[in-house]
Amino acid sequence: MRNKPILWPTDFSETAAHALSYAIEMANLYDVDLRILHVVEQPYGYENYQIMAITPQELADSMELAAAQKMNDLLAKLKMTLKVDTVIRHGQAIEQIIEEAEQADVGMIVIASHGRTGIDHFLHSNVAEAVANGSKCPVLVVK
Repeated sequence: MRNKPILWPTDFSETAAHALSYAIEMANLYDVDLRILHVVEQPYGYENYQIMAITPQELADSMELAAAQKMNDLLAKLKMTLKVDTVIRHGQAIEQIIEEAEQADVGMIVIASHGRTGIDHFLHSNVAEAVANGSKCPVLVVK
């Protein structure tokens, strides 16, 4: 873990941004690279396209372009001496985060928890919890 990059998955939310400071601190502590991942979840189901004048692929391409722009904006704000790699993947967030961690051989995942409780917790998948349960490397969940 101490010589492998830190993976910080982001959905560009304020909660995820809060976890970034922890990811940077861990990367600086271990003097390792930081890997930033954003997953573009592919829209599915024909009902999503009834009023749209674009194809699902065009929508996915547009979402990836928007994510790349957000990633560039984020990197422009960061003034670090760390080496930072950025990755945009397509698919379900949980699967893609775990797959990226394994393929990139990261030492730790630093991920934000959106802190859902009660019925909201049962109605929405908890990405941080699922990543922590499915990952082979240590996971730091930041509230």
